[in-house]
Amino acid sequence: MIARSRQVALALTVVLAAGAACQARSHAPSGPGRPAPSAAGPRGFTLVASGDVLPHDTIIDRARFDSGGTGYDFRPMLDGVRSVVSGADLALCHMETVYGADGDYSGYPTFKSPPEVARALAVTGYDGCSTASNHTLDDGADGIRRTLDALDRAGVRHAGSARTEEEARTVTVLQAGPAKIAHLAYTYHTNGIPFPEGQPWAVNLIDESRILADARAARGAGADVVVVSLHWGTEWQDAPDEVQLSLARSLTAARGAGRPDIDLILGTHAHVPQAYEKVNGTWVIYGMGDQIAGLMTNHEGAKDPRGNQSTLGRFTFAPPARPGGRWEVTRAEFVPQLFDVDAGRVVNLNRALAQGADVRAVRDRIRDVVLSRGAAKDGLVMGE
Repeated sequence: MIARSRQVALALTVVLAAGAACQARSHAPSGPGRPAPSAAGPRGFTLVASGDVLPHDTIIDRARFDSGGTGYDFRPMLDGVRSVVSGADLALCHMETVYGADGDYSGYPTFKSPPEVARALAVTGYDGCSTASNHTLDDGADGIRRTLDALDRAGVRHAGSARTEEEARTVTVLQAGPAKIAHLAYTYHTNGIPFPEGQPWAVNLIDESRILADARAARGAGADVVVVSLHWGTEWQDAPDEVQLSLARSLTAARGAGRPDIDLILGTHAHVPQAYEKVNGTWVIYGMGDQIAGLMTNHEGAKDPRGNQSTLGRFTFAPPARPGGRWEVTRAEFVPQLFDVDAGRVVNLNRALAQGADVRAVRDRIRDVVLSRGAAKDGLVMGE
């Protein structure tokens, strides 16, 4: 893996186009999979989503180095996927960790990341992030507050954790072209860390009835599309576990007002890429993998390069055929990624391969996992 990472860093010479900084920015007018405007009616939109941003100590050190030693600069880490992210109408990430303060930063096992991560996400083109994870309570209520404050300053919306009860009850709604997108986020647990006293709403826990109630409330409030981020699954397991499969079936089967309650499920947590699957007519990504992470040790105590492999999901939605109908996914894509731990950069593997980097084996491994539950027959393709 290390030798391959160095080859990637040497081969990757293209500087990708920049995106603007916040939700109100103008995204690129065209790009792969993007629907063209139509004079006959509203155009569709593209949504891009990516996996866990998990800054270990080595990642924090790299950001310090990239800043010239005067702060923390995470922007170069994400340059390799900037054009894909900023080219979407809506881009969602997963901010797994909370932010520290005044240089009090740490990696595993209790994460406190520099708040400069938020600015890098915005500059890359992300509009919003899920913030519900097993590490959301690593620094209690203060960690949540610092994290959401920093995301707010950067213009990146968030879902899954809250500073106040009112905020916890407020659905995150983002604009994607002509469509209103509700973003909901939940985690399976918080590593046994108790909720802050008097704040049972600080982070959303996975509960099927709660998720469906929230989705229906969002739909009733005018959301055209409901996207649910779930921090779930078994770490280091390529295949989704039975809990994931069962919950995916139940959530995608739920319907109200003549259409499904949920339009897309985005999974994180497992540290490795997992399958995409169309379940009851709805796309589910069981696990996108870690987009940014140090070289990690798996449960067997071995360094596992799969922890630096991930995907971006890209979905093109078309407007409903009738008022009140469902926005349908007309194109589903995955983009394989690698975090080069030597260079400290996220690499778009298809583009790196086209430039001569020795990444075919890892690219193909990710592809095989993503397609392992038959998504190709439902139209999922590998994108650039």
